[in-house]
Amino acid sequence: MPSYVDPEKCDGCKGGDKTACMYICPNDLMVLNKEEMKAYNQEPDACWECYSCVKICPQGAIFVRGYDDFVPMGGQVHPMRSADSIMWTVKFRNGNMKRFKFPVRTTAEGAANAYPGDKGASLDDECLLLESDLPTPK
Repeated sequence: MPSYVDPEKCDGCKGGDKTACMYICPNDLMVLNKEEMKAYNQEPDACWECYSCVKICPQGAIFVRGYDDFVPMGGQVHPMRSADSIMWTVKFRNGNMKRFKFPVRTTAEGAANAYPGDKGASLDDECLLLESDLPTPK
């Protein structure tokens, strides 16, 4: 189901030229209505339901209706982002709630960790990293 913006909550990211959802949408679907200063999904049929706009919205104004196999009819899914994690809250139609917390990143920003057990493969070697232990054909 495509994302949609609650116009009561959206503040157009306080009057900037580009809203957070416009910046993050991988399909460039989110646009800003300059007259009302409200964002909206200009082409809901093309939405990938990636939740990027939902996670980044500072006002929590963007929602995606979940599929029945993931969120039963009448249920809701809301992510809340912090600096180091995302808390997903799933509210079922019977009132039960489940929360799941996941880290946003596994490495420090700007860093990359080598694969565990990496023996420092040479860039001149034609083998892939995990092939370096295999004997080379003659």
